[in-house]
Amino acid sequence: MQYELFHSHRTPIAQRIPLEQGDVSYYPDWLTTREADALYDQLLQDIQWRQDTIKLFGRWVKIPRLQAWYGEQHCHYGYSGLSLAPLPMPASLESIKRKCEKTAKAPFNCVLANWYRDGQDSMSFHADDEPELGERPVIASVTFGQSRPFDFKHKLSSEKHRVLLQHGSLLVMAGDTQTYYNHGVNKSARHMASRINLTFRYIQKI
Repeated sequence: MQYELFHSHRTPIAQRIPLEQGDVSYYPDWLTTREADALYDQLLQDIQWRQDTIKLFGRWVKIPRLQAWYGEQHCHYGYSGLSLAPLPMPASLESIKRKCEKTAKAPFNCVLANWYRDGQDSMSFHADDEPELGERPVIASVTFGQSRPFDFKHKLSSEKHRVLLQHGSLLVMAGDTQTYYNHGVNKSARHMASRINLTFRYIQKI
């Protein structure tokens, strides 16, 4: 696959997610099936997957998925006692990053890759509100493989919303979304195939 060019030059159509205090756009057909299939296979090979441990309620536990962190040299990132040093992006990630920047109209210089191997892998509720991401960060989330429900919960009210993130889709979170909402991917008792998720961010150089 040639990473400089995607097969389709169509303009993706956004669906606005109706969050009262958030700014979220969903592009269900951001990539063609052909593009998404090829990139899924390539990412499984290109990414240096690992299972990290985090501190949860005073004890160290393995996170329920595999992950990897890529970006520019200054893009160090951490959460829950875990510190991540960036690896240089392979051509596949660079290509997806550029396409995300065009759609989201925002720059990105790092990406957290998560591999949900089956329905038992998950992501607990959280907000991407770390200081290094700055105020009102733009987060671009790309999905490959198994469709999984992605849940939003307002931090103060009872407002909830669910989006089914499908193969080849893009979700862009902007504005005050991280200030007012947590998001996560729950475990599933149903059989689930594997899913790769890429969340592109921007960390300022200090």
